[in-house]
Amino acid sequence: MGIIGWIILGLLAGGIAKFLLPGRDPGGLIGTTLIGIAGSFVGGWLSSHFLHRPVQHQFYDTATWVSAIAGSLVLLIVYRILFGNSRERR
Repeated sequence: MGIIGWIILGLLAGGIAKFLLPGRDPGGLIGTTLIGIAGSFVGGWLSSHFLHRPVQHQFYDTATWVSAIAGSLVLLIVYRILFGNSRERR
């Protein structure tokens, strides 16, 4: 799977992560999308290095999707913890 496939997967994984973890995000739609793309890369890297599950070259591999969504969820949670109060009105 090429870089464009990973970006598309990241966009979809970010949307799924946002659906699973609703609420206001500090970065809005663009921030969530970028977190989804980064999460797909992080999840794929972690899956291949630490779980010894290499990333398949197919777009429809279940393990690849699970790792991308999990990576997006983790990054979204960390992002909310670090920057969660930045959109509050004072």
